[in-house]
Amino acid sequence: MSERIWHGGDLGEARALFPHAPAPWIDLSTGINPIAYPLPALPASAFTRLPEPAEHAALEEAAARVYGGADPALVVAAPGTQVLISLLPFVVPARDVAREVAIVGPTYGEHARAWAAAGADVRMVAGLEEAERADVIVVVNPNNPDGRLLSRAALRSVAAGCATRGGLLVIDEAFADLDDAESLAADPPEGAIVLRSFGKTWGLAGIRLGFALARGTLAERLRAALGPWSVSGPALAIGRAALSDAAWLAQTRRARAGDAARLDRLLAPHADGDVRGTTLFRTIRTDAAPDLFRRLGEAGIWVRRFQDDPRRLRFGLPGGEGEWERLGVVLR
Repeated sequence: MSERIWHGGDLGEARALFPHAPAPWIDLSTGINPIAYPLPALPASAFTRLPEPAEHAALEEAAARVYGGADPALVVAAPGTQVLISLLPFVVPARDVAREVAIVGPTYGEHARAWAAAGADVRMVAGLEEAERADVIVVVNPNNPDGRLLSRAALRSVAAGCATRGGLLVIDEAFADLDDAESLAADPPEGAIVLRSFGKTWGLAGIRLGFALARGTLAERLRAALGPWSVSGPALAIGRAALSDAAWLAQTRRARAGDAARLDRLLAPHADGDVRGTTLFRTIRTDAAPDLFRRLGEAGIWVRRFQDDPRRLRFGLPGGEGEWERLGVVLR
């Protein structure tokens, strides 16, 4: 896994590829909500004092409520889900260190990189049925980039098998806040760990905040590995305020679902087949993807392309009417 993984959000790369594109750039290459949660006023102590344990606990309690009333003791706050992905291979019990990791793909590439770095034998599989006997099984649900959604029942069955043989099912629910029909965060089963992102739905990726939900000793192992003060004071304060704002989240679910439908109408004429994805991003496959990527880039619109499939493009949601209009000009 030494090859650089392409991620969204790198406008430096966009400017290098398309130096004559008009500014400002429209960055549709991520799945981050373009309408961010309004930042609350923060006390100076959020910056000048070390975070207190009570503040950390309050954040985890707020996350537990948002995730369907989970037991706060199962929730582990971290400085971003990516940290948890990178850390997890090193905190599973020694007897369970993975010899074989099956990742249901194609999906987010950092899972494979993290397990490979820990010395695991990583293989990509097309479905859960091909992964049944692996030491660790990784699923992104809903999946990035195609939005594939696996049922709670299927995942619980796989988790039960993992628990019986001392394995682990990793369920990455980074995009489940607005598409949570099959989420297991409220009641993570034995043999599984659920990962949830904060920055995508609340549009605040830069504060770096994420959560793991797990039973047994795994949650405690993660807490011990993260150490004290793992989440910054500003992130604790902002995260608690945002997670406690149920009205904002409900309004956001409605508004972004409308945006996703609007984007589908623009993309459908360019797709070979259905437009897929989640509420926060939409994905098409087409033989014309390289040309469409170029035309968008020359117009100052940056979208997500994929190393493993040059026919695929992923589009985040525009953030205002001006962005919608510029995108529409190219797509029409």
